[in-house]
Amino acid sequence: MSPSPYRIAVPESCLEDLRKRLDLATFPDELEDAEWAYGSPLADIKRLTSHWRNAFDWRKAEAKLNELPNFKTNVTVDGFGDIELHFLHQPSSASDAIPLLFVHGWPGSYVEVTKMLSSLSGDVNDVKFHVVAPSLPNFGWSAGQCIKKKGFGLGQYAEACHRLMQLLGYNTYVTQGGDWGMYITRSIGLLYPESCLASHINMVRASPPEFSTHPLLALQHAVTPYTEDEIQGRSRSDWFANEGSGYRSIQSTKPQTVGYALADSPVALLAWIYEKLHDWTDSYLWTDDEILTWISIYWFSKAGAAASLRIYYEATHSSAEATRERVQRYIERVKLGLCYAPKELTIVPRTWGRTLGPVVFESEKKSGGHFLAYEQPEEIVADLRAMFGSGGPCHNILKS
Repeated sequence: MSPSPYRIAVPESCLEDLRKRLDLATFPDELEDAEWAYGSPLADIKRLTSHWRNAFDWRKAEAKLNELPNFKTNVTVDGFGDIELHFLHQPSSASDAIPLLFVHGWPGSYVEVTKMLSSLSGDVNDVKFHVVAPSLPNFGWSAGQCIKKKGFGLGQYAEACHRLMQLLGYNTYVTQGGDWGMYITRSIGLLYPESCLASHINMVRASPPEFSTHPLLALQHAVTPYTEDEIQGRSRSDWFANEGSGYRSIQSTKPQTVGYALADSPVALLAWIYEKLHDWTDSYLWTDDEILTWISIYWFSKAGAAASLRIYYEATHSSAEATRERVQRYIERVKLGLCYAPKELTIVPRTWGRTLGPVVFESEKKSGGHFLAYEQPEEIVADLRAMFGSGGPCHNILKS
């Protein structure tokens, strides 16, 4: 199936169903002064529910999303057949533009790339990119109905994205990702190093260097005190492990159980994701319409909101080559750029990050969180220009 333009068109019956469910919403009580310690605050969820029902205009948001360069196509994934993929494709007019695959995670979507499209492909004196940003299978406007058996893990997500780039004529390309996008782009580098020439990631997951595998890094780690930023990063990592990762345990073990709530109740979906939008960002000033557009993409998604959870189970139960543990180790042939933001979920010391591969670029941000491409798109753009532009370590990488 050749790529063809795609237009989002949520049926009116789905909008009416949403309104009925919001009309019937019931809410739990809340402890005094609970604020965010127990999860999404009651007052916020009531306000957003009311706004979703009475003021939020999905058709307006839908029209805005349809202004983007939306396309669809089928890609074949071994063992799963043809899968319909939705994707954004913003090519540059520059003859030497670099194909860039942007991969989102959970609870994000392709929307995370939208603030960067014009900057990456537009009229600047230096490096330009052909930007491709898919809705992952089981997310957004990509069909997930054909994924009806176990085993669609990191390798399969990587294969779907790689096949898309090939279909678009990009036999060699570079990648950018955070959250599951980090794991998927790393998996692409592991499985398709002849095509994936370099990766930039803004979530760095790695283990301490060991003398048996990284003796120089291990020695450096042993004798060099942590910087103040690294100390604060360890504190942030401890917070996430102890107070912020309960969702991960559930979605990695029993995604079907929580899936019933997210598929049946828009308020449950709202509260489940809204907590992450608050806790995982660096004081980003979300508007109610931004939040509800973000949530509505999950509510109206082709595969249903529950399907997006399965990546957690498959990534932690797979015995395939591309596992979460494997892609957190050294990948030799893919040049690597690392970006550290102070409100990322986990922030490892720099010597840990350098165990992931041939690191050619590093940046440390003064602010920013987990959804950095959406919170502070100029920071990711600056990294990509520094990494791939004139004088950068990956300049002219397509010709090397």
